Amino acid sequence: MSKPVIVIGNKNYSSWSLRAWIALRKSGADFDERRLPLDTVQFEEEIADFSPTRKVPVLWDQAICIWDSLAICEYVNERWASGSLWPADLAQRARARAISAEMHSGFSALRNQMPMNCRATGRAVPLNEALQGDINRIVSLWRECLEESTGDGDWLFGGFSIADAMYAPVALRFHTYGVELPDIVQRYVQTVLQDSDIRDWMEAAGNEVEVVEADEAGA
Repeated sequence: MSKPVIVIGNKNYSSWSLRAWIALRKSGADFDERRLPLDTVQFEEEIADFSPTRKVPVLWDQAICIWDSLAICEYVNERWASGSLWPADLAQRARARAISAEMHSGFSALRNQMPMNCRATGRAVPLNEALQGDINRIVSLWRECLEESTGDGDWLFGGFSIADAMYAPVALRFHTYGVELPDIVQRYVQTVLQDSDIRDWMEAAGNEVEVVEADEAGA
């Protein structure tokens, strides 16, 4: 039986690819990955062979195709993680789903003005009202989850969950752009940065050579 394959973009820039990939890693699934560098001729020539939306990530599990990051996380949770990628507690599971959906559909200022860039450090971008509002909202969400978690561990709900998969790229952004954070939130960023799977992703990102100028924000 062939392994599932996740098709991703550049590890340095593709935040949506990271969300799906880290869920796969945490599930224990044995999978292969196919990287298509963004904004390249290779991407344009090959993406239609894998993705009906011509976007990444996309997961293939034999004949089953899933082409949205959150949908991939849900599929991975059911297929390989026996449901363990959501909190066991009903109330916390509901909150985890709500904040994951909010990340999936919101925070446009953060996405546009602070693109994920794993190789960069010490970058600074202007903090306008919209961007500061997104940062404040995320800090508030994280603080509430961390303070009220009943699970064992240092992730948003104790153990790693899909909520952490959805917000891991934000933690990397906060690190890249040196966002000042309350202590409890900064400790969560360190939890993300020190995770062995995230470190594997960042090491691979650091070895990439492609540059996507649109995502090289700040100075």
